[in-house]
Amino acid sequence: MTIDESLLSCHNNMTNLMTFFPEGDASRMLISETLRTSRRDEMIDITRAVSAVIARAGVVNGLAVVYCPHTTAGITIQENADPDVKHDILMRLDEVYPWNHPKYRHAEGNTASHLKALTTGSSQTIIIRDGRPLLGRWQDIYFCEFDGPRHREYYIQLMTTSDSD
Repeated sequence: MTIDESLLSCHNNMTNLMTFFPEGDASRMLISETLRTSRRDEMIDITRAVSAVIARAGVVNGLAVVYCPHTTAGITIQENADPDVKHDILMRLDEVYPWNHPKYRHAEGNTASHLKALTTGSSQTIIIRDGRPLLGRWQDIYFCEFDGPRHREYYIQLMTTSDSD
């Protein structure tokens, strides 16, 4: 899925959800996003999609929890400037958790993907300040695929805080 397709999906999801959550009431907004992965292991930058959801919901200050409901994928915050960082992370995860191991017993044959997802975690909580995710200069939010290619889903739960916080 291209970034434009991801943003269109985000817009369509937000349009549908706004019928359930009146404008300005993001205190309990849950948004579902979908994407298509293209490789067994990859890190897909979802920062623009998360930022678009925050902007569309009108959240100025609060929290966004980005959650992955899959046992073979995860969510992380990592460097965005050098693509070699993603390469190196995926390479080291492969070394630590090889795809084939003589002692693996899981019948589906994807034990390594479960271990990688366990390592990255299923969610990240991001502070929202002034309508934007509060990320470091070199940070972005990534969906981490470890058993692709697949159609995947992730959720963004938005919570507002008062402007005086």
